[in-house]
Amino acid sequence: MKRQCFPKCRIASIMGWLQIVLGGLVIVVSVSNFFRFYSAGFFLHNEDICKHFYAVIPENKVVDEGFDIIALSNRIAEVLSKMDSLQEKLELAVLQMEKKNELLDKTTITRLEHKKYLEQEVIRPLYSAHIALRQIRLPKLEGLRNSTMKENPLINTFVTEEIRKYITPKENRVGKINIYGTEKVLNTIGHSCVLNKKELEQYMDYDIGSYCNDDWNLAQKLMLSGCDPLPRRRCLTRASKVYQKPYPINESLWKIPDDRNVRWGNYQCRNFQCLSSKNPKRGYSKCTGCFEMEKEKLKWMSNSSTPIDILISDVLAIKPGEIRIGLDFGVSTGSFAARMREKNVTIITTALNLGAPFNEMIALRGLVPLYLTLNQRLPFFDNTMDLIHTSGFLDGWIDLLLMDFILFDWDRILRPGGLLWIERFFCNRKDLDDFMYMFLQFRYKKHKWAISPKSKDEVYFSALLEKPPRAI
Repeated sequence: MKRQCFPKCRIASIMGWLQIVLGGLVIVVSVSNFFRFYSAGFFLHNEDICKHFYAVIPENKVVDEGFDIIALSNRIAEVLSKMDSLQEKLELAVLQMEKKNELLDKTTITRLEHKKYLEQEVIRPLYSAHIALRQIRLPKLEGLRNSTMKENPLINTFVTEEIRKYITPKENRVGKINIYGTEKVLNTIGHSCVLNKKELEQYMDYDIGSYCNDDWNLAQKLMLSGCDPLPRRRCLTRASKVYQKPYPINESLWKIPDDRNVRWGNYQCRNFQCLSSKNPKRGYSKCTGCFEMEKEKLKWMSNSSTPIDILISDVLAIKPGEIRIGLDFGVSTGSFAARMREKNVTIITTALNLGAPFNEMIALRGLVPLYLTLNQRLPFFDNTMDLIHTSGFLDGWIDLLLMDFILFDWDRILRPGGLLWIERFFCNRKDLDDFMYMFLQFRYKKHKWAISPKSKDEVYFSALLEKPPRAI
């Protein structure tokens, strides 16, 4: 029995030891590889190593920094589509001719008709495709000194040559550094211009040096859609054909301007009298009554029965002699700036032409309009304004995150000790706490804080707040 068992036990023992040795070898190799991967940085989440080994290119990611491969792909697809369309047209024309062989022998086509067919159906599509291909720009390694100039990623997005010329980086002449310390000037456009490509190309379609189209309303539509800033144009702005000299400053502040000084083509009204709040077809709904000077004269000057109204004299008394320059952010015809001018305070008024000539009205009164949307960072340096006033613009319709960005921008330009004057902000009663937090988060000193009912579900809010010093 022992002799029969011995060979079997010996073989089993040998197999067992062999498995142990192989298992040990696997463990040694695994530990060695593990150490190699660890030392290479795989377990430290090194993004560069992962990209090197796996060559992962995220969706909508450009292959080369500063070069938009998606725009290039779209342009090539556009050219291929034009070539396919041309081929289909030509094949269809040949097919129709083959079906009518008998008539083809008898029919004579004039040279003029043949020329017209070639121009419209062959040459123009080929030329269009050729130009589209020629306009594709590939990245180039250029630049002054040690810098590298990379192609603007938007250059292959647009077909209109004037847009492409505008957004192309402009290098300084003879390789010098300019006064800003840069080697080239980069003209900017709003990022949403790509989403409004058709409208922007329409806006930039003009003859250089000739008159621009009367299309300020298209420009404003683009601005409100996020295509802001707009590109500059090289055409001449149209003005009224019967433009008259503006009134002198001692008259213009509280006098309706001459109707002939406004181009009324893109407005519903054709004169200032039509803009009266009594006219239901005036074409605008915000700031009704702003074009009636007798009503405007009463604002900020006399006491009101409501606790939310604040007088200019009370505001200036808080900081005597310190309020010199400021910003009026809202929809108005400049009456606040006019009253402050009488107090030797310079106010810049933001304005959009929301159905009426607000910008023209402000300028014709001898005041400064700032054509600006909510999308844009204010074009003022930090800690420069003595006063920011807002009325009837930032209401309960505004998104809280957008309002947060706007308020922080106001805080940026308001100097320490400057005043933030919020007038008749209104919102839904249930949203009041959210909006109050937005104003209180800056910890401004309260000179006035008043809430009053507007309707059953809405409330008015007015405040006069002082920015604290932040010497850090």
